[in-house]
Formats: sequence, C-alpha cells, structure tokens
Amino acid sequence: MGFFLDPLFQLPFATGLAYALCLPVLGMYLLLRDEWIAALALAQVSAFGALAAVALHAPVMMGAAAATLAATLAKARLGRGGATGYVLLLLFGWSGALLLVANLPLADPLGRALLDGQLYFANAAHLAAGVGAVALTYGALVKLSRPLLLERLLPGFSVAKRRQARRLGFAFDLLAAGVIAFATASVGVMATFALLYAPSVMAYRLAPGWKTGLFGALVTGAALYAAGFALALALDQPFGPVLVLLAVVSTAILLRMGRRTAPSE
Repeated sequence: MGFFLDPLFQLPFATGLAYALCLPVLGMYLLLRDEWIAALALAQVSAFGALAAVALHAPVMMGAAAATLAATLAKARLGRGGATGYVLLLLFGWSGALLLVANLPLADPLGRALLDGQLYFANAAHLAAGVGAVALTYGALVKLSRPLLLERLLPGFSVAKRRQARRLGFAFDLLAAGVIAFATASVGVMATFALLYAPSVMAYRLAPGWKTGLFGALVTGAALYAAGFALALALDQPFGPVLVLLAVVSTAILLRMGRRTAPSE
C-alpha cells in the first residue's frame, strides 16, 4: 500500500476516487429508472467522442462531453422503442471508436487507455473534472432525488405534473451524461460501468431502505475502487480489467450470501 505515499500515483488515485464517490450513487437512480443499457451506451458514445476529438485536434474531455450530450438529447426518442434504440447507440459508439483507433495512429494510445482503464495517466485536468463531478452530482441530487423517487414509486404523481416531471427527468439525464462522459475519459468505459452497476445492484438487493442503500453503494464503490487500484498496481496489471473482475466476483458473492440469509417466504 506504499502507493498512497508515492506522488506518482496520488493524483490518479484521487481522480478515480472522486468518480467512485459519485458513480455508485448515480447508479442507484439509474437502477431505479431501469436505464442500464442507456448508461452503458452513453459510456461507449463518450469514448467515441473522445477519440473523435483526437482526430479533430480538440480537447479529449470536450469531445467526450459533446458526444454524450448529443446522445442524451436523442435519448427520449430512442427510449420510445424500448432498449433497441440504446443498443443501436451502444453498437454505433463501439464500432465508431474501433474504426477511429484502426485508422488514426494518434487515437490508438487513447483507445487502449479507454478500453483498458489506464487511470495511471490521469492529470490535473482529470482530477479537477472528477472533483467537479462529485460536487455536481450531490448538488443536483438534493433537488432531483425526491421527484425521481416519486416518479417511480407514485406514477400518478408524474401524470399530474407531467411537464415538471419531464424537465426533472431531463435534468437527471444531463447530470448522468456529464458525469459518465468525464468518468469514461478518466477511468475507461467498462470501469465506469462497473462503478455504476456493481455497488448499486448490491445495495439495491441487500439494503433495507433507500437511504441505507445510497450509503451502502457509496461505501461499496469506494472500497471496490481502492482494492482494485491497489491490486492492479501490486500485480502490474491495467486498472480497468482488475476493477471489473473484482466487481464481478464481489457482486456474485454478496448476492449469494444475501440469498442464503434472506428469510424464507
């Protein structure tokens, strides 16, 4: 654990930790709204935008944010066809990203970093974006949390206040899109999705209440991230695959334990 004292790894660790403190909480609301395919599609489109920015000699984070914003604006229309629209968006982002990597030598290192989740190359700009993502997430959810819960638990509330519900839903979409875009540019596509999904699904299944679940997802996400970062360094492996594998194993074990300890019906 000496990397905590090594200046070479302190900034990358702090950058990833920032996202580990906000992605699991956003994941709880994405799970509440049944928008997992949309989240993964946004992450993949964000990677495509980042690589397209390299081709245009533009800032990587700006490209990721622009592509994700465009996908978010199209989200309402895509969602009308169920998951099909999101799957098509996911496939478009994946194929576009690989084609850019194959045809642009400058995009190849970034493409590998986005795929592998090479957090070790994070810089001060990535850290600033991560801190901003944390502040934006918790600041926005203070206003959005209650309406999002009412929309899901009391559908009649949304019908009565349809216009307000649409505005709040779109505000959450923009929040999730922005955080996912910046997280993808820093920790990679699948590592971002793992931090969104694994802590929240464990908390959603095992926690006795919503507030407890939010806290459980936050703690679990931070713990998974710290363990994944340390293990990747200790084994000299890329960060993304180690974190994802750790998330898979942890989720399977905890859900299995939850079933064993659950009271019989």
